[in-house]
Amino acid sequence: MTDKVKELVSKCLQARDMAYCPYSRFPVGAAILTTDGAIITGCNVENASYGLTVCAERTAIQRAVVEGHRQFTAIAVTCDIKDRFVGPCGACRQVLMEFGSEWIVYLTKPDGSYKETSLNELLPLAFTPAHLNN
Repeated sequence: MTDKVKELVSKCLQARDMAYCPYSRFPVGAAILTTDGAIITGCNVENASYGLTVCAERTAIQRAVVEGHRQFTAIAVTCDIKDRFVGPCGACRQVLMEFGSEWIVYLTKPDGSYKETSLNELLPLAFTPAHLNN
């Protein structure tokens, strides 16, 4: 594991600890690696009106965009499930796809172990911005 991957995984675990999830009690953390080496984090933020809840991955993307980032290489995602690797929800996969299909995705357990996959593997045959250029 490279130092940058270690840092990415560590930051997603730290972000999970910041989650605001009084309803589901299901904390999620995400950390995005930009092409210039910055790491931007996010956590899930729930709302009493459940549909307004924002997932960790989307929080991280929104923060990154606000900070001027548009190109990304990887994301690490974690939750409290210890016995298997858990990926982003379908909506988050689609939001990530908006910024490219070549992401490395690190599905991370609470102990810091991870499984490396890709956004293309998690969302095959995706609808992308290229479909709107016809």
